[in-house]
Amino acid sequence: MKRLSLILLAAICFLSAACQSSVNGVTEFSFRNPILPGFHPDPSICRVGDDYYIVNSTFQYFPGVPVYHSRDLFHWELIGNVLDRETQLPLEKTTADKGIYATTIRYNEGVFYMITTNVTLGRNFYVTATDPAGPWSEPIWLEQGGIDPSFYFEDGKCYYVSNPDATITLCEIDPATGEQLTESRPIWKGMGGRFPEGPHIYKVKGWYYLLISEGGTELAHSLTVARSRSPYGPYEACPNNPILTHCRHETETDQIQGTGHGDFVQAPDGSWWVVFLAYRNFGGNYHHLGRETFLAPVRWEKGWPVVNDGKPITQEMGGSAPRRTSEYTESFERPLGPDWLYIQNPDSSRYDSGNGRLILQGSGSLSGNDHPTFVACRQESEVASVETEVLLLNDGEAGLTVYQTHEAHVELAVRRSGNKAEAVVRNKVLSIDYTAATLPLSHPTAHLKITSDGLHYHFLVSEDGQDWKPMGQFRCALLSTEVAGGFTGVTMGLYAEGAKAAFTYYSKKEK
Repeated sequence: MKRLSLILLAAICFLSAACQSSVNGVTEFSFRNPILPGFHPDPSICRVGDDYYIVNSTFQYFPGVPVYHSRDLFHWELIGNVLDRETQLPLEKTTADKGIYATTIRYNEGVFYMITTNVTLGRNFYVTATDPAGPWSEPIWLEQGGIDPSFYFEDGKCYYVSNPDATITLCEIDPATGEQLTESRPIWKGMGGRFPEGPHIYKVKGWYYLLISEGGTELAHSLTVARSRSPYGPYEACPNNPILTHCRHETETDQIQGTGHGDFVQAPDGSWWVVFLAYRNFGGNYHHLGRETFLAPVRWEKGWPVVNDGKPITQEMGGSAPRRTSEYTESFERPLGPDWLYIQNPDSSRYDSGNGRLILQGSGSLSGNDHPTFVACRQESEVASVETEVLLLNDGEAGLTVYQTHEAHVELAVRRSGNKAEAVVRNKVLSIDYTAATLPLSHPTAHLKITSDGLHYHFLVSEDGQDWKPMGQFRCALLSTEVAGGFTGVTMGLYAEGAKAAFTYYSKKEK
């Protein structure tokens, strides 16, 4: 994949968009939220020396659980995916509300641990690696139920915490085998909000802190914290709970909503930070890009964490920060990289990338949710465009898709039947499924482009790559979580149904 920087991205972002310094022991910073934009929910973070690592949940997508690396908390690079084999990640018939839920990454005595839940199978498991870029081990399955599991290591012990029966519950396990060594013990029910989940344990100055999320991953989402002198409790709640939420009067009209599900990390300079999920609304109370990864500073006051000095979370943190601008072109000279996603476990015989072409052999349909021929990348900005050229080698259709769930997606494609070919725009939103526009083509090949301004997707077709013809628009809100459901975010990519299709490039621009 050939990546191009725009507007001096590397220099400007490094010097202006995300700077950190220390003056008289006080950390100063300037960066732009979200630090991982687009579909990057349920972040977990750990630091090893000067290196930070973040992982995210992935639900029905394969490969699962991306791993991002940073040296400064602000600039992140994808270095691989934890679950990149079907033996680690069976996803048969998995939908956008199942599959891999919240993940936790931890490091102990030379080993990285990633623990999560495969909700499709209804079980918690973890995998290990000595290099976070992989390879990671086969799953080690755990007995204690619930979701959002986490590990805490201390004095040779491994504490395992999750939320069976909507109660934060703790036990000890053997980290080499997964064997449960102690009975599961309930330790906290939270502050009474629904869905107490996402538990993480930390030790700071002799206190054990239990950080959880409550309220559900919508408007009422929040972070709450409690502390104890023992990992097993009893835990006393912070008097200022919730320590993070936008479900309050002063933030009810903010674009950033749903703040919660976080993980603390301490930097080498002693400063504390929290990564957490939130989403950005567009065109009203709708979010289609998914839940994203945000960052905020944390200070300690009277033995309790205070997030961002108690102020609302903003996109420009600590000062002005320019918008990110990115552009890349995939020329299909080699196998697809780790940022490409498939729905469920892909049939590798239907994908062939190399020598300047991506060949897709169509199977099933995007609406059928049965291993469709589909490969895409996350949409990370509301202002975006994707473009490709496709040639159909037999009857069927293939082209570009903007995909939220198998019940909510929109396509711009070439459709071929015998000697006839046409460009089509096809919309699917729950029970509404129809062809919105057609345009005759002289050959079963065309350049296709979808652009987004944050409110609408716009569709354009060209037979020569120069003269573009509009084919209508589609409201982004119709692909939002509020309409479509699920827990993911929009991805933009390529698909084939029935047809064998050749794609010569895929370009993406975002700002």
